[in-house]
Amino acid sequence: MKKWWENAVIYQVYPSSFQDSDGDGIGDLEGVINRLPYIEKLGVDVIWLNPVYKSPNVDNGYDVSDYEDIQPVFGDMATFDRLLDEAHKRNIKIVMDLVVNHSSDQLDWFISSKKSKDNPYHDYYIWKNGSPDKLPNNWGSYFSGPAWTYDDKLGQYYLHLFAKEQPELNWRNKAMRQDVYKMMRWWLDKGIDGFRMDSISLLDKPVGLPDVPNPDHAKYADAQPIVADGPQLGQYLKEMNREVLSKYDGVSIGEMIGSKVDDAREYTGRDNHELDMIFQFEHVTLTPNPDKRLGKWNDERVKLTDLKASLSKWQYGLNKVGWNSLYWNNHDQPRAVSRFGNDSDEYRDVSAKMLALVLHLLKGTPYIYQGEELGMTNAHNTSLAQYRDLETLNAYKEIVVDEKLVSPEKMLRFFAEISRDNARTPMQWDDSEKAGFTSGKPWIDVNPNYVKINAQDEVDDPHSVFSFYQKLISLRHQSDLIVYGDYEELDPEDGQAFCYKRHYGTQTLLVMSNFTDQSLIRDYGQASGNQLVISNYSDDRGTMLRPYEAKAYLIQR
Repeated sequence: MKKWWENAVIYQVYPSSFQDSDGDGIGDLEGVINRLPYIEKLGVDVIWLNPVYKSPNVDNGYDVSDYEDIQPVFGDMATFDRLLDEAHKRNIKIVMDLVVNHSSDQLDWFISSKKSKDNPYHDYYIWKNGSPDKLPNNWGSYFSGPAWTYDDKLGQYYLHLFAKEQPELNWRNKAMRQDVYKMMRWWLDKGIDGFRMDSISLLDKPVGLPDVPNPDHAKYADAQPIVADGPQLGQYLKEMNREVLSKYDGVSIGEMIGSKVDDAREYTGRDNHELDMIFQFEHVTLTPNPDKRLGKWNDERVKLTDLKASLSKWQYGLNKVGWNSLYWNNHDQPRAVSRFGNDSDEYRDVSAKMLALVLHLLKGTPYIYQGEELGMTNAHNTSLAQYRDLETLNAYKEIVVDEKLVSPEKMLRFFAEISRDNARTPMQWDDSEKAGFTSGKPWIDVNPNYVKINAQDEVDDPHSVFSFYQKLISLRHQSDLIVYGDYEELDPEDGQAFCYKRHYGTQTLLVMSNFTDQSLIRDYGQASGNQLVISNYSDDRGTMLRPYEAKAYLIQR
């Protein structure tokens, strides 16, 4: 049976940076309401809203202190209810970010957990005996430093795979799970249309919390290999589906750190009753020759053949079994056109359209991160003072200040390429001061190129990146070939062009794209009287692919 989310296109809104309505420099829910006509004009079906729950905001809202209240800087529950109502009037669904691998240390559950070892909430979290001078194991936090913080009163450590203010929830505790399910039902009963589930692959921590092999002798070891996709994870997801998800016509999207194709086949398999689709990270974590001591902080420009191999593996691996989420960037990734395309003045527009075409004609549900539809770029910051992201600032302290692995200048070059803050600069609405985002001081600097890249210039321009996204979205809505067609990669060893076919019944779609600034010749029979469906150039030169050219043909058979 076909599902509504298979034919949908999802637009991700990062509220802090989308639209400020009250001049405090931070985006808010009223701002999202004000921009619903823009989102509707784009033609998408769903808004994925990054966390808007009450939070101390240590990690941009991914540290929730009240799961059933709204962060005051964003508005209140009445404003959220109005957003939900106004979106639904426009036939736009709302998907919430569900953050239940960890909570804030200010959540009442954790506050109670710290009161005593026999408090009923103590076991809602992962505590382990220890002493101030001996950590329970060698696990490191994703945000640098150890994954453990000591509590003097209890004489115990609590686990946090992220910031110390984000303690891990203990999914082995049935009462905790039931409280999570109760909260999920509360939101779904309110009328939201599903959840994107943050770090959901990390729920099942290994029994005994053993050390992780550490061949590189890092100060703290990456726990992901033994934490992600634990043996009980599928059972937790089945329980969640049985008790909550199956009772609503919503969508469930799991953020799966480290998950492989076989894992995803289980999580998204229709007969397994777990999730509808997952976010996997393989194609955005490929590195040519990474220095393991630096982790992701390295040169992120990868070979096209490696990128194609990754995307194709997931296309083949989930075909007719599960479902793919398709994305180039989000709030945790740098801007797509800067990373995979070419953000120079000469090629930004055409390469942004090329990336859009490649992604939206694959099989799966496409995601557009706010500003991607305008061709927004990395900020190319040159000073540490311009960054706000906790992960970025912690990495600088650990890698540059403490361990002196690279120079400050080199680290800043890495940040300019890969820091999460590249995606978090304010939405560029027009060429007025502060890009129309706020009348106050923005919480993070606006990208200076807003004067030439902004929504006002693009929404009514038939040749803009925005208009190209509109065309792709409309094509998808009208075509079972695009939504359900099988995938066939053409010439996996081609290091300059990414070409593939989609097959559905008697129809075939040929997709061709040039990832270089050179003209190429590629002949897959496209010039033999076939119908050109969409292209990012105004004319068609058959077998020639001009710099960053992308086009799709309906092949006559």
